[in-house]
Amino acid sequence: MAINLPNLPYAKEALAPYISANTLDFHYGKHHKAYVDNLNKLIEGTELAGKSLEEIIKIAAKDSSKTGIFNNAAQVWNHSFYWQCLKKGGGKTPSGAIAAKINAAWGSFDKFAEELKNAGMTQFGSGWSWLVLDGGQLKITKTANADTPIAHGPKPLLTIDVWEHAYYLDYQNRRPDYLAAVIQNLINWDFVNSNLG
Repeated sequence: MAINLPNLPYAKEALAPYISANTLDFHYGKHHKAYVDNLNKLIEGTELAGKSLEEIIKIAAKDSSKTGIFNNAAQVWNHSFYWQCLKKGGGKTPSGAIAAKINAAWGSFDKFAEELKNAGMTQFGSGWSWLVLDGGQLKITKTANADTPIAHGPKPLLTIDVWEHAYYLDYQNRRPDYLAAVIQNLINWDFVNSNLG
C-alpha cells in the first residue's frame, strides 16, 4: 500500500494574499510530492511497506539506519497536517475548548500568539513551530528539519512550517511577517479544536 499525496483541502488560490497560489504550486506540488515519492521508493520491498505513515515514523525514529525514511515520512506527515491547519478566513481569536485552554496556559491569546510566532522566528534554519498537548498541558515547541512531535509522544494540535520554501516566494527573508500573516489570517481553529478530542 503506497503512501499517497493527500489533496489540498482548498483551492491553491484560497490562501492569497497571505500565501500565494505560486507558493502552493511549489510547496505542495513539488516539495510535498517529492517527499511522498521518495518515501514510497525507500520503503518499497521493505518491512515498512504497507504500514501507516505514523507507524513508519515511529519505527524509523528509533533506527539511525533509517534516517532517510524518517526524514521523508515525517515531512509527508508534517506537511499533510500543516495544510489542515490553514484555511481561508482563518486566524483571529479562537473559540471553543482551545480558547479556554490557551487562556489558562498563557493568560491571553495575544501572549500565546507572540510565543508561537517567537518559536517560529527562533527556529534556526529549517523546521516547524508547534502547539502540542503534552501530558494534558498545552505547550509551544519547535522542531528542526523533518522532526515531528509524533515521534516523541506529544500530540500535535497546530503547526506552522518555517522551512524557507513555505514563505520565500511571498516574503523573501521576512519570516516574522509570514508567521504574523498565518497567525492573524489563516489558522484553522476548527481543525485545532478537533485535535483536542
